[in-house]
Amino acid sequence: MATSRDDMQKLTFRKFKDGDHEWDSWHDAIFKGDTSHKCPTYVHRTPPCQGSCPSGEDIRGWLQIVRGMEKPPKDVSWQEYAFRRSTAANPFPSMMGRVCPAPCEDGCNRNEVEDFVGINSIEQFIGDTAFQNGFKFEAPALTTNKKVAIIGGGPAGMSAAYHLRRRGIASCIFDDHAELGGMMFYGIPGYRTPRDVLRHEIKRIVEMGDIEVRLNTRVGKDVTVEALEKEFGAILWSIGCKSGRGLPVEGWDGTPNCVSGVAFLEAFNKGDLKVTADRVVCVGGGDTSIDVVSVARRLGKINNINAKDRPEEVIGGYTAHDAAVVAAREGATVTLTALFPRDKMTATEHEVHDALHEGVTIMNEVMPIALVKDASGRATALRLAKCTLDKGRPVKIEGTEFEIECDLVVSAIGQGGDLTGLDAFNNGKGLIDADKFYQVPGKAGHFAAGDIIRPHLLTTAIGQASIAAESIEHYLKQEEQAKRPKVDKHHFKLLDKLRETGLSPEEFDADKGDQRGTSDAKYAVHNYEDRSMAEIIPHTRLFLGHFAYTPRHKREEYGPSANEVLSHFEERRKNLPEAEAIAEAKRCMSCGLCFECDNCVIYCPQDAIFRVNKKEYTTGRYVATDYAKCVGCHICSDVCPTGYIDMALGE
Repeated sequence: MATSRDDMQKLTFRKFKDGDHEWDSWHDAIFKGDTSHKCPTYVHRTPPCQGSCPSGEDIRGWLQIVRGMEKPPKDVSWQEYAFRRSTAANPFPSMMGRVCPAPCEDGCNRNEVEDFVGINSIEQFIGDTAFQNGFKFEAPALTTNKKVAIIGGGPAGMSAAYHLRRRGIASCIFDDHAELGGMMFYGIPGYRTPRDVLRHEIKRIVEMGDIEVRLNTRVGKDVTVEALEKEFGAILWSIGCKSGRGLPVEGWDGTPNCVSGVAFLEAFNKGDLKVTADRVVCVGGGDTSIDVVSVARRLGKINNINAKDRPEEVIGGYTAHDAAVVAAREGATVTLTALFPRDKMTATEHEVHDALHEGVTIMNEVMPIALVKDASGRATALRLAKCTLDKGRPVKIEGTEFEIECDLVVSAIGQGGDLTGLDAFNNGKGLIDADKFYQVPGKAGHFAAGDIIRPHLLTTAIGQASIAAESIEHYLKQEEQAKRPKVDKHHFKLLDKLRETGLSPEEFDADKGDQRGTSDAKYAVHNYEDRSMAEIIPHTRLFLGHFAYTPRHKREEYGPSANEVLSHFEERRKNLPEAEAIAEAKRCMSCGLCFECDNCVIYCPQDAIFRVNKKEYTTGRYVATDYAKCVGCHICSDVCPTGYIDMALGE
């Protein structure tokens, strides 16, 4: 939880508790040292932003590039270098910078100082800058003649195609829509995922080459699984969850003006749905429900609508609105109901705020209990009651029933997979099972990723696809699956950085015998330990007193008011200017990795810590220790802002 605004400029945290803020004897600390004989070692750990990122991005890494700390290779701009570091994990920086709910920001250690680093805004800056400059993905030579079938061209499928191609593996994407993008295209409105940017990020993946695309093709109907097994070396199921769940009330199925949130949004994103109903009630509380009510407020309604133009007819695919209806739009009354209190809703907080600002009425802690229908069978009202939650399940409070009149009821309470024709893969819940390597149990050569495993975030699907691509590579090469690390992310690796800068260690010569204890040897990186695959560094390991109060540099946003929202489809968030993106990146505390503040060099009383020679310097290799001088006083560790120094080397 971020510090409250009232306390933001009162930086009251301290490194030590009362009574422990000074040494009992400075003489002992400086000249005698401690009795543990411990000396500093430089330990690389994973920052919590990265540990919280479902796609496992090296967030600290690309923030350091934007801020100017980590320098790019020769002939590469820092903008392109940041793009390449970001997309090593996630090929959609522009999209994720806009719509990801940013668990990385919730995990950011800077929350313990004043407020998180605006990671999303900088990611959008990286992605939009790449778009403007036409940066492309590199495509290595193919390493196998085997090809992978990817079923579904959404975030998981496109991420898998990208990561497979980076590994030298060709693929073919099957999708039953007219365009690629999945939920990014058909599930999220264009004012959140601008179509020109989305299409560009998808096209950039396909342009890597050896990625075939077969659109308007449904596996299980237009092509059989058996045919795919004969043609391809492996199959990845990334078909998402596009079957919305109906409300658990009698008569939902078969009531014409009761639809799912997924179907509502798909009809809008296809361009078929141009107006909605007079009174819309959406039941949900998550991000999908927020998109539904926000779209409904923008579309509005028209009076005296023809029966064939009713929104449920369009959502059902029986008709489509023509452009003429747009001119007659008027504001619609839109209500969102949720089981949870507002602070427990799963929707992103700022999206909830925007919906309220746009004129949506939100009713919390209520549950649907029945539909009220007219003689024709159409719903005319939704009966609700106040409720409490018992172990996550709603319990009606007797005597609190009431009704909301409506012309359209939208259910956004969850999604399931459509496995029609794919019964052999259905786990009984409308989903596909997968193990920790994203293999389908009992189905050799079949893998799965994304919502079809368990509906979650777009970035979760992207991260799962990255691991699945690695598993598929092992399978095609008939290799044993490698054990996954405890912190399964894309990590900064010092050895890779040393190779990039021409500072690779020399080859170790085993014929020279035991060479332990040779601190001046060139075959090893001394004083350094990499625990990034095993540990996430908490704020308690940092020296927070180093960091001054620095407010966030926020993206400019324009959220239309209730009077302005009708027909307002412009993007709400503007990209950060370059100077502000750099300034915001500089707020990163570089948790778990040296950011070259010089505290350890300045405060070491023995001058034991020194900057490495400029010819040997690179990111992550800035300081070293002369152990002949070190007395183990651990002052360097105490004043290290990033928690990079451990008193560990020695007895």
